[in-house]
Amino acid sequence: MLKVAVVGATGYSGIELLRLLDNHPNVKICKVISGSTDGQMLADIYPHLTGHFSLSLENLDVVSLAKEVDLVFFATPSGVSSKYVPQLLEHGIKCIDLSGDFRLNKVEDFAPWYKHQPAAQKYLDQAVYGLSELFADQLSSAQLVANPGCYPTATLLALIPALQGKLIKPESIVIDGKSGVSGAGRGLSLTTHFSEVNENLKAYKLGVHQHIPEIQQLITKLSGEQVSVTFTTHLIPITRGMMCTIYADLQDPGITTETVVEYYQKYYHDQAFIRISPAGTQPVTKQVLGSNYCDLGFVVEPRTGKLIMISVIDNLTKGAAGQAVQNMNLVMGWPQTTGLINVPMYP
Repeated sequence: MLKVAVVGATGYSGIELLRLLDNHPNVKICKVISGSTDGQMLADIYPHLTGHFSLSLENLDVVSLAKEVDLVFFATPSGVSSKYVPQLLEHGIKCIDLSGDFRLNKVEDFAPWYKHQPAAQKYLDQAVYGLSELFADQLSSAQLVANPGCYPTATLLALIPALQGKLIKPESIVIDGKSGVSGAGRGLSLTTHFSEVNENLKAYKLGVHQHIPEIQQLITKLSGEQVSVTFTTHLIPITRGMMCTIYADLQDPGITTETVVEYYQKYYHDQAFIRISPAGTQPVTKQVLGSNYCDLGFVVEPRTGKLIMISVIDNLTKGAAGQAVQNMNLVMGWPQTTGLINVPMYP
């Protein structure tokens, strides 16, 4: 059994991670760590875990932790894992970071977007970007996995095949993202107050969202040219779920929706968590709720010569904890689907 710990266990991503790991046949959860709730029983904070977890929350002690576990998940706010992951790596412990501290390639890229300094460059160089469907080979030997953000996951799984297949013009990409309130985390703020969110729609972090450089970094790498994208995010009055609507100019305006759908079906034919909607239909957030699926839909608009892509995920599962478990499976040489196959919740 792989012995694991979850740091940041009381956040939404952390608690989703525990839910998934509890059903994993090859994993034993040994430690749950949260400095703000040290000494409390996990089930006292989250009563729905009663009968499933008898663990108490602890402070993070690197030396002690390294003696007891094989792999550590960091489901922490940005700026935490960069302090502790390097120490754990030096003790030979594998790490999967959900926070964003290792997603960008260069030290100098972090401060403008994340407002803090990252780990040293050698650890950024060591990190493997954990977009599971596209980097399985690199992940199989990874010691440190940088779990992608939720918006980049939904966006890149839709965009990358179109870029690699030369279907669209990289410089024309516009991304319209919408996320449920759980994406903001469990911390209290006026932004996520019920009265502020209910029956309301809000655009936020326009032009300064920290996921912009993450998306651009990978698009630039794949297209071979420096690419800037237009990316807007919106908070919508649902608890969990995310939709990204992506627009791009077609290289060949004569291509049809049916051709695009067929291309994506072939591209992702061996990926269990990618589902392609038939031509004439589009996915909705509710059909992926509580699952590790990313559902994609496409429309070619002949009038404008654009390809419209719809991508939906559960921001806490495929956008965070589910993909982290999928990455763990790849790191350990297990089937990607281990512990993750379940029917989405509906309605």
